Amino acid sequence: METVKFIALFVAIVLLNTNELLAQNGSTTQAFWIHEDQVKPAMLKEYEAVTKDFIKACKEHNLKDADWTTARIDGGTYLTIAPINSMADFDKNPMAPLAEKMGEENFRAIFSRFDKCYDTHRNYMVHLINDMSYMPNGLTTNTEGEDYRKWHFFHVTPQNVTNLRNKMKEIKSLYETKGATQHFRIYRNGFGSTGDYYLVVISAKDAQSYAKTSEETDKLLGEEGEKLFDDLMQYVHKYESKTGSMRPDLAYISN
Repeated sequence: METVKFIALFVAIVLLNTNELLAQNGSTTQAFWIHEDQVKPAMLKEYEAVTKDFIKACKEHNLKDADWTTARIDGGTYLTIAPINSMADFDKNPMAPLAEKMGEENFRAIFSRFDKCYDTHRNYMVHLINDMSYMPNGLTTNTEGEDYRKWHFFHVTPQNVTNLRNKMKEIKSLYETKGATQHFRIYRNGFGSTGDYYLVVISAKDAQSYAKTSEETDKLLGEEGEKLFDDLMQYVHKYESKTGSMRPDLAYISN
C-alpha cells in the first residue's frame, strides 16, 4: 500500500486515549479498531525498530489523543489496538500535529520504513462483550504482570450465533458458580472481519502458567463443564487458537 494510504489507515486506529478502555457508562460493549500487520520473517527486527522510532517521535513531540496498545501473535503478526466510541471518531486526525512538528519529509520517511516490512495488512473492528466476559475482580484488558495471551476463535454460521452465545453464557455461569480462577474476555467480530466468530481471550504470566490454570479449571468444572463445552462445539463451524503476548514496549500512552 502506498505510504499516504497507509498513513490514512493508521490515523484511523489511533483515535482515543486508552487510559479508560472500558469507561462506557454502563454500556455492555466496547468497540476496538485493530490494525493487523503480517510482517515478513526477515523484517521482524526492522519492524520493531521503526515502531520504537515512531513511538520516540511521538514522545518527543508530545503527541496527544493517540494512544494504542500492541500485541504480537506467534508467527509474526502484530496487532495495533485502539478503542473507539462511534464512527464520528474516524473524522479525527490526531497525527496532523505530529506531521507538522516532525516535518512532512521525516513523517513520511518513517512510514516508508514500515512499508518495507510487510506485503499485506488489514483493518477491522471487534467488540468486547462485558456481560459475557468473566473477570470477577473487574473487567479490564490491562492485566498487569500477565502479558501472555491465548486467543480462542469460535467461528459460527449465522443460524447458530444465538445458540453459541447462549451456551457461552451457560459456561460463564458455571465459572461463577465454581469460582474458577481462570478469567476470560469475550469479543464479537465487527466491521471488516472475515466471517462470524466469538473470540475468547485469556491472559496469563506465561505459557506454563496458562497450562496449569487451564488444567485446574478443567478439574474444577468436572463433567458438567465437559458436557457444556461439548454442547458448545456443536454450534461451532470452525475452531482455531493462537498464542502470543502483549508488547508494552511497542505501545504508546500520551502524557
